Formats: sequence, C-alpha cells, structure tokens
Amino acid sequence: MEKKVLGRKEKITLPELGLNLVGAKIDTGAYTSSLHAEEIRIEEVEGRKLLYFKILMPAHKKFTGKTLFFESYREKKVKNSFGQVEVRYLIETKLQLAGETFRAEFTLSDRSSMKNSILLGRKILRGRFLVDVSKTNLGKPYRKKK
Repeated sequence: MEKKVLGRKEKITLPELGLNLVGAKIDTGAYTSSLHAEEIRIEEVEGRKLLYFKILMPAHKKFTGKTLFFESYREKKVKNSFGQVEVRYLIETKLQLAGETFRAEFTLSDRSSMKNSILLGRKILRGRFLVDVSKTNLGKPYRKKK
C-alpha cells in the first residue's frame, strides 16, 4: 500500500466529537496523539463510570464548549512536553484524515497554553503516512460522498 504524504499541519475531522476540518499538528516526536480538553472528570451514572470533558478548540477558533462523555476510556501514563510523566485519560474515536477514515486513540489534556490544540503522534501515522515537514495541508480533506 502506498503511503500518503502529509505536511506538518493538516485539517482533520473528528465526527464523533463534532469537529469538522480543524487544524492538527503532526508530531513525529510524540507516540500518542493528544486532544485539548477541559473540565475532565469521572461521574458515576446508574452504576457506570463515565468520562466527561469539554472540548474547546481555541487555537482553531472553533469554540464548541460542548460537554462530551465516553463510557469506554482508560488511563495511560504519558511523558509531557517537559519530560514529566502524567496520567491522562485516553479515548478512541473516529478520525478522518487525508481521505481516510479510521479509529484513533487520543489522550485528553489541557493544551490551552499550547499553540496547537490537537497533536497527531506516530501511532496514528505508522504504516499509513509519510510527513514532509516543509509543507502544510498536503492530505486532501475527507469529504462526504453525495
């Protein structure tokens, strides 16, 4: 299978999160992908533990402010950009990138002080894409067929 070439930044869609063609930074130094979220909390509802969070995308001027919840999630130890180990919640959701649709894992973290609200790490890229860091938006966005 021929790999598609991506630039250092791409437009992605996360349909299950209500995000359409938002900017994401390709980060080959990161293994796991990361998504900006705030008010991250666990609540017990009818005996089930649910992960709630607000998705706010200030870097993309897409202020959804929508509270989402996931029943299926897990905790993962991740080294942050400062080299410190933190425990983050990890969700799996549908990702549309460069005309392809697949399931992808994202850790949730407060990235409000960072320039990019979404990072795509090596785990998503491996076996599918190559990265040309001198370019941006090389992957043709996923568009719904009419």
